[in-house]
Amino acid sequence: MLSSPGVMACSRTCSRILGLSLGTTALFAAGANTVLLFPNWDVSYLLRGLIGKQAMLGSGLWGGGLMVLIAATLISLTGWRYGCFSESGPCQSMLTALLSSSLAFLGALICFITSGVALKDGPLCMFDASSFNQMQAWKYGYPFKDLHNRNYLYDRSLWNSVCLEPSKAVIWHVSFFSTLLCVSLLQILLVVIHFINSFLGLFCSLCEK
Repeated sequence: MLSSPGVMACSRTCSRILGLSLGTTALFAAGANTVLLFPNWDVSYLLRGLIGKQAMLGSGLWGGGLMVLIAATLISLTGWRYGCFSESGPCQSMLTALLSSSLAFLGALICFITSGVALKDGPLCMFDASSFNQMQAWKYGYPFKDLHNRNYLYDRSLWNSVCLEPSKAVIWHVSFFSTLLCVSLLQILLVVIHFINSFLGLFCSLCEK
């Protein structure tokens, strides 16, 4: 059976790994959201304001990105016991763990929900509105929100037939918002593991005393 000091050392090692992992996922989230602002690597859509509202919200930048990155930094500093964390006691470490976990969980959850809504609504693109019984022939909007009897995520025949501009708008939208969805889900899982690890570290510290 592991002794309390051994468990504490294991807990700090786990915090270092979790901090690095969360930091990496934060960079992936920020990168995916940044790419969504440039469909087909074309900056003109951003300049003309023709970017979907979920991509413009930037939850992958400030939620799954910045908020998680700040939390990851705190977790890593706690694990390495660096700077002001070098002499922190178990209660201070647990408080830091709670704050960092809450910050990362909130950022990841916002990113997860936003990505889910974006996948449900579909991309902002130019489409033939006359096929939807509207007067204007061509316009920018969310054509897949009105397809109540068909789900574009499962019907790939719609991917290249509905959106006329940007080209491959659906593939771009689905690919990177799916990435954000998976990354934010992984972040939530890592946060839960971090909280359990911190609680075990606190428990062993108190038992040692």
